[in-house]
Amino acid sequence: MLVTGANGFVGRALCDEAASQGFRVRGATRTACHLAGAAENVIVGACDNETDWMPALGGIDAVIHLAARVHVMHDESSDPLAEFRKVNVAGAENLARQAARAGVKRLVYVSSIKVNGEGTPAITTLTPTLKGSEQNVFSESDLPAPQDPYGISKWEAEQALHRVAAETGLEVVIVRPPLVYGAGVKGNFAQMLKVLARGIPLPLAAVDNRRSLIYVGNLVDALILCATHSAAAGQTYLVSDGEDVSTPELLRQLGAVMGHPARLYPCPQALLRLAGRLTGKADQIERLLGSLQIDSDKIRCELGWQPPYTLDQGLRATADGFCGSHS
Repeated sequence: MLVTGANGFVGRALCDEAASQGFRVRGATRTACHLAGAAENVIVGACDNETDWMPALGGIDAVIHLAARVHVMHDESSDPLAEFRKVNVAGAENLARQAARAGVKRLVYVSSIKVNGEGTPAITTLTPTLKGSEQNVFSESDLPAPQDPYGISKWEAEQALHRVAAETGLEVVIVRPPLVYGAGVKGNFAQMLKVLARGIPLPLAAVDNRRSLIYVGNLVDALILCATHSAAAGQTYLVSDGEDVSTPELLRQLGAVMGHPARLYPCPQALLRLAGRLTGKADQIERLLGSLQIDSDKIRCELGWQPPYTLDQGLRATADGFCGSHS
């Protein structure tokens, strides 16, 4: 099994888990590094349309492709979409074509829920049997609606890989996860941990949203299954923990396991959104206030997948990793 982006947050966890399940793992990275779960590390340099993957593909049955240009909060490129396309589209297609030539049977592509869209807004209903607001949920049958350069590039990469599959017979499986968390997580989730550890009050007590998440241990388990299950070939799967939470619930649960109770107070959401626009942080604020729910029934029904870890276990592992690194 070849894992690209093997030294990343998900890549390291994937190499460790695959090795523990008895797979021979090869990790592909841009530069030399130590990968505890990988039998060997192959340096391939940048991932684009010129990358030579052949030294990494010999004897490989399945590739799990994690390497990507990830979502950038403050992208200074004059043409962000073009930069995303170089890595996420051309780079993925180049890998797939070389994998097919090398006799690789399957490629699992880790895409993003951003292909579906940025959120699932509430639906106000007057149906007598339903009260309050019901939530939309994303599923594999939705028409893609990416809204930023990162999401667009991921959708274009999916289409390119399906074309390669049709032309070469390479089996392609697409996996679209939501926010991934776990020990060593970075980005907005890491910021939440830091705020909780410092006891900073947050104006989020009145937020009534629902967010789907996936613990890194659950994600890598699903990826390995997608690389090996015969029924996964040609399919697209949305994956999550299956325990959606509101932002206040998430903060309270994290605070409890960290030993730093969340200090929340109510504030009108319109005021929070205005503050986000004025400070240039509208997207970050919307992720705290808005909903994004996914339906992961397809992978559970077709492949029999069940998350091996609960939300509570995942949050505890995340908090333990954070506290251990900041002790």
